[in-house]
Amino acid sequence: MPKKLDLTENLEKYTIDHSEALTDVQKEIIQYNISLGEQQRLQISVSQAQFLQTLIKISNIKKILEIGSFTGFSALSMALALPSDGLLISLDKSTEFSLKAQSFYEKANERKIKQIIKPAIESLKELKDSSQKFDLIFIDADKENYLNYYETSLELINKNSLIVIDNVLWHGEVADKSKNDKFTNIIRKFNTHIKKDKRIVKNITPIGDGLTICIKK
Repeated sequence: MPKKLDLTENLEKYTIDHSEALTDVQKEIIQYNISLGEQQRLQISVSQAQFLQTLIKISNIKKILEIGSFTGFSALSMALALPSDGLLISLDKSTEFSLKAQSFYEKANERKIKQIIKPAIESLKELKDSSQKFDLIFIDADKENYLNYYETSLELINKNSLIVIDNVLWHGEVADKSKNDKFTNIIRKFNTHIKKDKRIVKNITPIGDGLTICIKK
């Protein structure tokens, strides 16, 4: 068997420090989220943000839909990688978090982000009804609706466009047979659905809490 790299905390810090540098506003969002205590887990990791920025650049992405944005770290990170005429539409039902995110976008002078504040299921229907299409859709919201978000997202992208889903390794518990709680089983079921889906090419990338990259055939 080929030797596998053990990604320790120090090694992960090294990779972050030697990848795309964070802006001052990105750093400020991270510090704010830390102040929220347990809720900081809703933020994607820095390594995931750097990965998404690279993915956007190499895939020439211009239009992004984000489902679930928390306080804006992921949206801002992705928007920074978009061209000047790019657009990111962010869906979140929390007025409190969305207003905080908007304050960070304004501080960063980032004008490519449009927020829609209502339940994502409603927003997705409206986007579908208006025949919107996106180059990349990033799903990081309530896990109970992951399958619904994914299926609707497939209708909102064209051939060779991307869907990226966060938390697919669920703290490593999806691979632990002794774990059978509600959310672990939801993610397992979702991952099995993706594995069997012949409409896409897929890959699970083990960074952060796990990202699944889907390319529509």
